[in-house]
Amino acid sequence: MRIIGGSVGGRLLTVPKGWAVRPTPDLVRQALFNSLGTIPDGAAVLDLFSGTGALGLECLSRGAREVVSVELSAKHARCIRDNAARLGLPAERHELRVQDALTGLRQLVQAGRRFDLILADPPFGTPTRGKPSESWSQRLVDAEETAQVLAPGGIVALGHARRDEIRIPPGWEEARELAHGDSVFRILRRRTTP
Repeated sequence: MRIIGGSVGGRLLTVPKGWAVRPTPDLVRQALFNSLGTIPDGAAVLDLFSGTGALGLECLSRGAREVVSVELSAKHARCIRDNAARLGLPAERHELRVQDALTGLRQLVQAGRRFDLILADPPFGTPTRGKPSESWSQRLVDAEETAQVLAPGGIVALGHARRDEIRIPPGWEEARELAHGDSVFRILRRRTTP
């Protein structure tokens, strides 16, 4: 795995073997960041289910004003810290929170934090053909806190498995869908009109 673009583009990320982490593949990240264009530059970014930190660190490389990474596993959090330090990315612009994503969202809402870009590529759920999804991706898009931490005009890039049929609730609109293999990213915005 590597950083795709920006100030440390081409640099490798450490991905320890044997941990229960599914890093977002380089090709999927490249398609996502090609779609996002210059959005990360100067943005406040929230990276949920950070894993190795690849998405959030990519945003820092591309000039994000600040990145908050939320990762439950202390082992994965150490990997994120190590990757950020090894890449020499500005530590003052990166906050790492070792906690559950929904708990993190609630605390960020209570603190009045807002983000221009929310990235989430949680663990894949079980196949849901013909039945409602119970995956983390569905829980995030259903959580009112996700909308509450999103700045006006902000976007959510939500990853999920192709086999997981995510239902987009009222109040959200899908701007784009990016699919590669079994990975899908949906670019979502809050509806501005009824």
